Amino acid sequence: MNFYSNEKEEVIAELGSNAGGLTSKEAAERLEKNGKNKLAEGKKKSLIMRFLSQLTDPMTIVLLAAAVLSGITAAFENESFTDVFIILFVVILNAVLGVVQESKAEEAIAALSEMTAATSKVMRDGIITHVKSEDLVTGDVIILEAGDAVPADARILECASMQVEEAALTGESVAVTKTEQALLVDGQDEIPLGDRKNMVYMGSTVVYGRGIAIVCKTGMDTEMGKIATALTQAQDEATPLQKKLGQLSKILTYLVIGICVIIFAVGIIKAGKFTLDTALDTFMLAVSLAVAAVPEGLATVVTIVLSIGVTKMSRRNAVIRKLTAVETLGCTQIICSDKTGTLTQNKMTVVEDVCEDRGLLCRSMALCSDAELEGDEVVGEPTEAALVAYANKNSLPKTKLKEEEPRICEAPFDSMRKMMSTVHKTNCGIIQYTKGAPDEILKNCTRILKDGTVKNITNEDRERILSENKRMADKALRVLASAYRVHEEKPSDSSPENLEHDLIFIGLVGMIDPVRPEVKAAMEQCRSAGIRAVMITGDHKDTAVAIAKELGILTDASQAITGTELNAISDEELSKTVQNYSVYARVQPEHKVRIVKAWKSLGKIVAMTGDGVNDAPSIKSADIGIGMGITGTDVTKNVADMILADDNFATIVSAVEEGRRIYANIRKAIQFLLSSNLSEVISIFFAMMAGFTILKPAHILWINLITDSLPALALGMEPEEQNTMKNPPRDSKEGIFHGGVAYDILYQGIFVSILTVLAYMIGHVLEGGAWEFVDSNDGMSMAFLTMSMAEIFQAFNMRSRRNSIFALKKQNVFLWGASGIALALTTAVIYIPFLKNAFGFKEISLVEYVIALGLAFCIIPLVELVKLVQRAFAKRKSK
Repeated sequence: MNFYSNEKEEVIAELGSNAGGLTSKEAAERLEKNGKNKLAEGKKKSLIMRFLSQLTDPMTIVLLAAAVLSGITAAFENESFTDVFIILFVVILNAVLGVVQESKAEEAIAALSEMTAATSKVMRDGIITHVKSEDLVTGDVIILEAGDAVPADARILECASMQVEEAALTGESVAVTKTEQALLVDGQDEIPLGDRKNMVYMGSTVVYGRGIAIVCKTGMDTEMGKIATALTQAQDEATPLQKKLGQLSKILTYLVIGICVIIFAVGIIKAGKFTLDTALDTFMLAVSLAVAAVPEGLATVVTIVLSIGVTKMSRRNAVIRKLTAVETLGCTQIICSDKTGTLTQNKMTVVEDVCEDRGLLCRSMALCSDAELEGDEVVGEPTEAALVAYANKNSLPKTKLKEEEPRICEAPFDSMRKMMSTVHKTNCGIIQYTKGAPDEILKNCTRILKDGTVKNITNEDRERILSENKRMADKALRVLASAYRVHEEKPSDSSPENLEHDLIFIGLVGMIDPVRPEVKAAMEQCRSAGIRAVMITGDHKDTAVAIAKELGILTDASQAITGTELNAISDEELSKTVQNYSVYARVQPEHKVRIVKAWKSLGKIVAMTGDGVNDAPSIKSADIGIGMGITGTDVTKNVADMILADDNFATIVSAVEEGRRIYANIRKAIQFLLSSNLSEVISIFFAMMAGFTILKPAHILWINLITDSLPALALGMEPEEQNTMKNPPRDSKEGIFHGGVAYDILYQGIFVSILTVLAYMIGHVLEGGAWEFVDSNDGMSMAFLTMSMAEIFQAFNMRSRRNSIFALKKQNVFLWGASGIALALTTAVIYIPFLKNAFGFKEISLVEYVIALGLAFCIIPLVELVKLVQRAFAKRKSK
C-alpha cells in the first residue's frame, strides 16, 4: 500500500490498528515478530579477529619473530624452549588483556548509549505513554511536537501547523508543511519523497506545530534504512588525545626498531664473526631494548581511563555522548547557561506576602486559579501552581477548599484587563475572589481588609500598597494582588464588567523562580577555577539581573544587555565588548550563536546549554554543547556533546571537575609508563655497553605486563587533588609534555636505572664476586626485583606531579591493591621453583630480598626531594 495515497481510515485498517493505538500485548507480539525499530549496526569484529588485531602491533611482531628464532635455535641445539614459552605466554596474555579492556570500554559506551536512548510519546492501551523509540512497531500511534525527532516512517492522522525538516532525506533545507489529507497520485507510479506531505520519516525533525501519526515502517524497512544499507561499516573515531598517543607510540616504535637494527649490527661487528648463536644473542638483546622502550598498553590504558571516567560522570547526572568532550571539559573557560531550570528550580514559588489575613489570602489565591493539587504535586500554569502550593504550604490544600467552596461561575483571565475572577458557593452565601496585577486590582477596590475589619480604602492605603508592590518588584519578584466581594445570590451575569468592581482588597504575594541551592557553591567553584559563567535568558532584564547578583555572576546592572540592544551591535563590536557582559536578557535563540562566536573569536573554550530546537545551532557551535535531559528536545540532545540528566548548572561544574581529574590522571599514567620504560632502556643499554646481561626480554615483558596494566589503571582512578578546581583551565593546545613532563620522565627514569644497576652490583658482590660488570645470577634476580618494585613505588610518586604524596589526604585503594598484587607476583617469579626456573632466576637470600626492596623504595624519597626543590623554585618564581 502507498500509505500517502490512501485515506487515513484505510491506512489504520491496513496496519491492523485503531485511532487509540495498539494494546501493550499487540505491541509486544509485533516487536517479537518484526524486531527492534533501529538501523542495523555495523558488523562487529569477532572475538578471534579482536584477538588477532592485538598481535598486529610492530613490536609484538618483533617479539613473535624472536620466539620463532629462539625456538629454531633450541630445536637445533637440543636446549630448553623456556624462552619461547615465556615470550608467547606474555604476548598472548597482553593480547587477552587488550581484548578484555577493549570490551570493557565498549560496554561502558554502550551503557551510555542506553542512557541517552531516544523515547517517543505513544498511544498504548488508549493512554499516552513514553516508550523507547527502538520499541516502536507498525500500527503504533505516535504524538509529535516541535523539537521531536521522528522515530519511524509514519502516516499523519492529525496535525496542527506541523512543519518537518527533512534535509537528511531530501537535501531540502526548508521545512515542509504537513497535512493529514490523502494525496492524489494523478497517474504517477508514486509521489516523490519530498512531496509526500502527509508522511513523516525517520531521521527528520518536527520544527513547528504538533501532530499525531501512525507508524507504517520501522527499522531497516524505513527510508532511512534504505540509505543505511548502502553505507559501509562506520569507523570508531579516536579522541585527539588518543591520536596524539597513537602518533607517540608509532614514533617510539620506529625509533626503537631503528636503534635495535643499529645495536644488532654493532653486536655482530663486536663479536668479530657471524654465527647463529651470536646472531640470536645479539638479536635478543636488541629485542630487550625494543620491549623496554615501547609502552605497549598506553593507548588501552587511556581508553579505559576515559571510559571509566565517563561512566562515573553519568552517575553524577552528566551523560557524555562523545569521549572528546571529556578532554575539552578540562579546558572550559566560559559556561553560557540558561537561567530557568538550570540556574533556577523552574518552579515559581511564593516567597513573600503582605496581608491582614494570610488564611484568606491563601484561600482566595488558590481558588481563583485553574491549577490543581494532585497528591503532593501541583499541576498547572507555573504562576497559578505557585499560588496553590502557597496555600497548601499554609495547611489549606485546594482539594479541601474546593469541597468547602465549589466554583459556580467565573470571568477568565484576560491579558487586556490583567485580572481573573471566580465565584464560589459557601455555607455563608456567595463569595467572589479576584486576582491580578496590583495596580489593576486597586483601581477596582473601594474597601480594604484592615485591623480585622472591612474599612473604606484611603489614598494612604493605596500608596502603602503600591509602595510594597514596588519594593517586591525591585527584588525581581512577580507580584499579584487579591480581593474579594460578597454577593447575596449567584450573579446572573458573570461578565468582568458586572463582577470586577466594589472589591475588598486582601493583600499581595511576591513570587520568583528560586535559585537552585547548590548553584551558589558551583558558581564559587567556577570563580576559583578561572571559569566565567554567563547567564542567557528570555526573561526580563530586571529579573535576570536580580538572579545574577544573587549568584555573583555580575555586580552591576551595566553588565547586562538585552536582545534588542544586542541587535544594534555588529559582530565585530560584540567580539570587542563581549567580556563586558555577563547577563543576556530577552534574547532569541539566534543571539546565542553570536555570543558563542564572539567568545571563541577571543580564543576561549566555550560551553553552551540549550533545550529547544532553535538552540541546536548554538550548541553545535560551542566547544562543549550541553543538552537538557529533562526539558531538552531530541534535536538538542542529538547535537549535544553532553546531556544534563537533571538540567542542573552544578552538574556542569561537577563534569568540568571530573574532566580535569581524568585528564590529569591520564597525564600521570603517561608519565609513569614512559619514565618506567625509559629506566628499562637505560639499564639494558648500559648493560649491553658494559658487556653483561642485566635483564632478559622475558623479564622486561613480565615487568611491563604488571606496570602497563595494574598501576597505570590504578592511577586513572586517582581522586582529584585539592587544587583541581583552584587553577585556571589548561590551554586546549597544550601538549602532553607541557609543564616539564619530559624533564620529569628523564630524571625519574635515570633514578630507577641507577637503583636497578646498583641492585645488580650488590647482588653480584653478595654472590661472592668482585665489584665488576660481569654476568651474575643473584645480580639479575635482585635487579629484576628492584626494577619491578621501583616502578610500583614510582606509581605512588605519580599520585601528584608536584605535591608531596605524604600531604595527600585521600588514599588510592586501587593503587594499594595493584602494589600488593605486583609484589606477590614478583616474589612468586623469584621463589616458586617452576617459575624461577622458567625465568632463569636464582633464589636470593632474605638479606638480598630486603636490600632489593629497600633500593626500590628509595625512588620515593629521591623524587620527593626533587619535588621539594621544584615547589621552592615555583614559589620563588611566583614572587
